[in-house]
Amino acid sequence: MTGPLLAIESSCDDTACALLAPDGAVLAESVLTQTGHAALGGVVPEIAARAHLAALPGLIEATLAQAGVTLENVSAFAASTGPGLIGGLIVGSTLAKGLALARGKPFIAVNHIEAHALTPRLPRRTADNAPSGSAPSGSLAFPYLVLLVSGGHCQCVAVEGIGRYRRLGGTIDDAAGEAFDKVAKLLGLGWPGGPALERLAMEGDPRAYALPRPLMGRPGCDFSFSGLKTAVARLVAPYGNAALPRRAAADIAASFQLCVADLMADRARNALALLPDATALVVAGGVAANATLRARLEAVAAEHALPFVAPPLRLCTDNAVMVGWAALETLRARAEAGLGPPDDIAVAPRPRWPLDDVRPPGEARTGEAQR
Repeated sequence: MTGPLLAIESSCDDTACALLAPDGAVLAESVLTQTGHAALGGVVPEIAARAHLAALPGLIEATLAQAGVTLENVSAFAASTGPGLIGGLIVGSTLAKGLALARGKPFIAVNHIEAHALTPRLPRRTADNAPSGSAPSGSLAFPYLVLLVSGGHCQCVAVEGIGRYRRLGGTIDDAAGEAFDKVAKLLGLGWPGGPALERLAMEGDPRAYALPRPLMGRPGCDFSFSGLKTAVARLVAPYGNAALPRRAAADIAASFQLCVADLMADRARNALALLPDATALVVAGGVAANATLRARLEAVAAEHALPFVAPPLRLCTDNAVMVGWAALETLRARAEAGLGPPDDIAVAPRPRWPLDDVRPPGEARTGEAQR
């Protein structure tokens, strides 16, 4: 591949486009966050899909103009093809496929979770705010442990190579980001709740309430947040429809945040015991932006004499840079195996696409056209 790769992300409510050079350098990137969902209390899939459809053509043009290139210069196209909201996935992947077909260029279907998991391997110049820890971005060797924490996903994954992922544990009910949003709503903070709850927690006492820590201290790497959310609801219930006093709300927010951080640290320790040759402890996904969570996980990494790596804040939430990088990693791995680009035009968007279904280079990718 001699020219840049154009990547699209549209799996939820962020419409994003990025242009990456073959070595991973970001030539241009654009992100448009849909704000209309806040008044509705959460992402409405149909509205999100229509917003992606309206925004993407202009966003692509703006990204190309920012880099000073044209579509004729693009050597490959990629898009999030799952998991996520099916409407948005269809919009983004179909547009990328159309551009690829019209120009006779490869299309790479990217697993959204895989993209998060590979973000820590981005070149340092791409992650312009150096990540936490001492491991330089781009030199991170396999295998490493990723805690993927976002609004839709919460799992511990052993990243053993490109297309080689071993799920060590995951949530049995709510995802961490979902729990943050639900608790924020109980506290009257609106949506999205994670950043607002973190700001409020800075005013509170994290030891004010003894909230339950489901599964903590037990074997395994699974998570559970439903009982924690219910415990917060019981604290709020006596206030009825009245607004919570600021102090009480701040104490609840701080106590909840510490509880989640404790749970994450406990599960990370168990996961590292299952991956004794891990080269680093990594946190990725939208909730990875939470400073309290980062601090607790950094302490766990230090206990195991491991680097702690977290993407810069702008790459924690959904973005097209990570999609493009995952596609480049796939292309590079296939080239090293003596293979050409994947034939992913026939890969259909999937609302559910477990990492277990992602295949390493040389093995047929899910939905790949048979030759």
